[in-house]
Amino acid sequence: MKQLLEFVPIALFFIVYQLNGETLTLGEWSYTVDGIFTATAVLMLATLVQVIIGYALSRELEKRALWMLLAVLVFGGATLLLRNQMFIQWKPTIFNWALALAFGASQFIGDKNLMERTLGSQIRLPKPVWTRLNLLWVSNFAIVGALNLVVAYGFSEATWVSYKLYSAIGFTLLLTVLTAILISPHLKEETS
Repeated sequence: MKQLLEFVPIALFFIVYQLNGETLTLGEWSYTVDGIFTATAVLMLATLVQVIIGYALSRELEKRALWMLLAVLVFGGATLLLRNQMFIQWKPTIFNWALALAFGASQFIGDKNLMERTLGSQIRLPKPVWTRLNLLWVSNFAIVGALNLVVAYGFSEATWVSYKLYSAIGFTLLLTVLTAILISPHLKEETS
């Protein structure tokens, strides 16, 4: 449920972007969708609502969700204020690279890496598996961040918007499968 909730702002961003140039009318009020700028405003609002709903459901403010909200508000705000879509296009790269840096640095800080600190109370894994799992996530964040720039600079804005939606789903599924493959042999040992 929580991960499905994370895709809602991206999906709304995509849907609103597709309405570029359309005039939406509600009674006396009408608004013409202004492409990436309207989509960015919707992304900002949807991300804020997502954090509020997440808090209402769990009574916890997740650090990752708060960092995502901060990144969306800062880069989205710059996009709207300066009327330059490159700010919102850089947001996924900077966010993913910051996560890659945090996960990577955690290998050398303390006795547990970030994956073990996050999931260690739920799963028991050997130290080498925690290391591989953490490095898998570092690699994912680094690659996703780099590919975002390739698409942002090498393709049209419309292609980038579509890429954001489909890559978010695709990379999340791939990371989930690879994580399951890494930990599943050890889960069987734990239940035996």
